[in-house]
Amino acid sequence: MKEMPKSSDAVPEICNCLALRQASRRVTQLYDRELAPAGIVVGQFAILARLHQVGPSSIQDLASRLVMDRSTLGHLLRPLESRDLVKLAVADHDRRSRTVILTEPGRALLTQASVLWSAAQRRFDLAFGREQAAAVRGLLKRIATLDYQVEA
Repeated sequence: MKEMPKSSDAVPEICNCLALRQASRRVTQLYDRELAPAGIVVGQFAILARLHQVGPSSIQDLASRLVMDRSTLGHLLRPLESRDLVKLAVADHDRRSRTVILTEPGRALLTQASVLWSAAQRRFDLAFGREQAAAVRGLLKRIATLDYQVEA
């Protein structure tokens, strides 16, 4: 029986999705390790940072901005809400909708976590190269915003 290559082997993937997911998992592990002292994971950090940037947001709008489905967002919001880092309020325009609000304890944690996030950014930049990291972020932004409805 042929031995399967180890994940660390430098064989390029032929599947775009698999290659992106593997890279994403690897980088997520780095950021989650750095953010651990703050008691949050990188997905939760992204929520706090985006709320700080844009202000109170509907769940649908926040999910869209984070390119995340609503159920994943809900899964990440529950522990933030239970720690009083965010508050879910009934939306003014539609009582069935919820608005996510960054609380003062959430702002304080975001300040603490931003230092840890910056350490993860530096670690990635040092390992990958600052210019290459910036180029990859540009490419990934383009990938995240492409219209995939183009006919094959």
